[in-house]
Amino acid sequence: MSVVLNDKPRQTTLKWRWPLSRQLTLSVATLAVLLAVWWAVAALQLISPLFLPPPGQVLQKLITIAGPQGFMDATLWQHLAASLTRIVIALLAAVLIGVPVGIAMGLNSTVRGILDPLIELYRPVPPLAYLPLMVIWFGIGETSKILLIYLAIFAPVAMSALAGVKSAQQVRIRAARFAGRQPGAGAVAGDPPRRAAGDPHRAAHWSRGGLVNAGGR
Repeated sequence: MSVVLNDKPRQTTLKWRWPLSRQLTLSVATLAVLLAVWWAVAALQLISPLFLPPPGQVLQKLITIAGPQGFMDATLWQHLAASLTRIVIALLAAVLIGVPVGIAMGLNSTVRGILDPLIELYRPVPPLAYLPLMVIWFGIGETSKILLIYLAIFAPVAMSALAGVKSAQQVRIRAARFAGRQPGAGAVAGDPPRRAAGDPHRAAHWSRGGLVNAGGR
């Protein structure tokens, strides 16, 4: 009795592992080269230590900041928690507002005509460019910081939602509109939902007719 072994899964695994290990090796080698160049430039003082301190000095300062001494009356973890809190709040606000705005712009040309110029007016501007205005209008507290991050996230989120709606098939959008706008209306003349529900053949005919009508509008 002979047994046939299938080596395809093993070959696939080896092909998957080899590019991954090769990519990891190249990434580690790149970081090592950059670190060596940094150390050499700092040791030869080709650039002033004020602008490019040695790697050891940077690591020592990082350990100090991460310790109890911290930096500016707060530890590294407290600074990190404050920054992440601002980012999460701004991200949630941008998603909750930007996604509905983008969908509305994609489904309604009037809404897009009103909001698109406003978004495109500030979208190309770097966020740091309107930082002075945020400080003047809202001060240097949390409001200006969160609002600055929100403005940086809102436009890409809204434009992505708009692009997603535009890339969807129009037949599906019309079918969704039909189902949402007339959930109880019969799509086939003289064949209301109540009568169709009692007959499987009528129900199938009514469902197909509804989708055809939705796609043809």
